[in-house]
Amino acid sequence: MTAQKWQFVARFRYHAFGWQSDKPIQRIKEALSEIKQVAKKEPELAAAGAVLFLEKISPAIEQVDSSSGAIGSMVNHAIDSLVPIIAKAPVAPSIRQQWLQRLWLALQDDNIPYIEVLGDYWGELCANAECASQWADEFRPAVEQVSQASGYAYFKGSSAYLSSLYAAGRHEELLAMLEKPYFSGWWYRQWGVRALLAMDRKADALRYAEDSKKIINTPISAVAKVCEDILLSSGLHEEAYNRYALDANQGTTHLATFRALVKKYPHKPAADILHDLVASEPGSEGKWFAAAKDAGLFDMAIELVNKSPTDPRTLIRASRDFAEKQADFAVSAGMAALHWMARGYGYQITAGDVLEAYSSLLNAASAAGVAEAQIKAQIRDLITEGDSGNNIILATLRDRLIV
Repeated sequence: MTAQKWQFVARFRYHAFGWQSDKPIQRIKEALSEIKQVAKKEPELAAAGAVLFLEKISPAIEQVDSSSGAIGSMVNHAIDSLVPIIAKAPVAPSIRQQWLQRLWLALQDDNIPYIEVLGDYWGELCANAECASQWADEFRPAVEQVSQASGYAYFKGSSAYLSSLYAAGRHEELLAMLEKPYFSGWWYRQWGVRALLAMDRKADALRYAEDSKKIINTPISAVAKVCEDILLSSGLHEEAYNRYALDANQGTTHLATFRALVKKYPHKPAADILHDLVASEPGSEGKWFAAAKDAGLFDMAIELVNKSPTDPRTLIRASRDFAEKQADFAVSAGMAALHWMARGYGYQITAGDVLEAYSSLLNAASAAGVAEAQIKAQIRDLITEGDSGNNIILATLRDRLIV
């Protein structure tokens, strides 16, 4: 294997970064790009670089503020990207063992920790069942020691041990180990689900996952995702949807959740999916406005936002963007924006927001054939009804409405 002078090495010295996360995140992206570029022509060399990066990353960013989760997410992304490069590299067993030894030392020295998720990939990093079995045997004494200890005990190689057992095909042994109280958490028990699936015992895997819900602090969404996948792989789409879909597909926004479900269950009408989502969160109907609009369910969107608030700026954009295409909808969206602003909703609403809502509403009303005097009268009535003490709309529109 030829020598390679990696540019990222000098940038990831011990405590190379201060508390801000922007610069290390950028450096991580650069390192990934450098390694991936080499991987196109020299996979062995790229794998060696990936191992070197994973050794250096945690000590380099120990002082970075991780409270936002941004740096942690970036490191996890890096691990996701680099593990396949290491695992697929066509190298001699002795070289792979050297890499694994180095990575194991890095895991043990991972103080924050930043690279602990690497243990979940250990079986994959071993690249074959024989190597994985060797590492399972290596980890086992320490795992047995902590699993039998009284009080709190922890071994950093616990996940790596389970991953190795799984990759080695030692599924029964894996399931037996998971019966110990030490392995009661979902992030360990998920290996039991994988083992049962590998043994073609889907029904048992489903029950095993379901039983995990009884354990305190079990992430219901993660369990639901696994159960949903099992049913979908069996062609049981309707059962998967009815039992698990809403919990399994929670996105970062209501719109993202809706889109994920529509994509995964194309046989179900979007309106039905949205009705189910709305029913799952009573009192939050307005938060699904953007989802209804995205699906072209304009009447439903207005119905939802008239029941509970959504971000007024979202409503303003809808009023502006749909003035020509869906004028009646745009009018209703604009009125809803003013309605909720008049009642104090919206984050740091300014006079500029009020004027934009007003202008968008007038344009939409004109496109819908509503007389300007009529729409202004409706706005006056709307403002008069507001009782939140928020006078920004009244102060901003006084001269325009002659209130």
